[in-house]
Amino acid sequence: MKKIEAIIRKTKFEEVKDALLEADIEWFSYYDVRGVGKARQGRIYRGVVYDTSYIERILISIVVRDKNTEKTVQAILKSAQTGEIGDGRIFVIPIDDSIRIRTGERGDIALYNAEQEK
Repeated sequence: MKKIEAIIRKTKFEEVKDALLEADIEWFSYYDVRGVGKARQGRIYRGVVYDTSYIERILISIVVRDKNTEKTVQAILKSAQTGEIGDGRIFVIPIDDSIRIRTGERGDIALYNAEQEK
């Protein structure tokens, strides 16, 4: 199992969400996050430009079975990429175990509905 964390532009969230659903990734968490990077954004308030010194992004967190890792990464890459500085990052992290609290199932079977795969 792998945990995939992707930091993406807020403007690309809907496209990434749709791409993940098309790749059969039906469950993930996301968070509004801020970071500091090479890209800077200015905000205009009443005609005055303010340097915010941080960049607003979305952090997507997904745990997938090993066989779904590459298609998940590719779905995020293709839908989040603009080719400009500030597109974000994808991190792939190994996961030792997962446990479904309701049933006590362990391992990658705890990540999906086993009845659907039969």
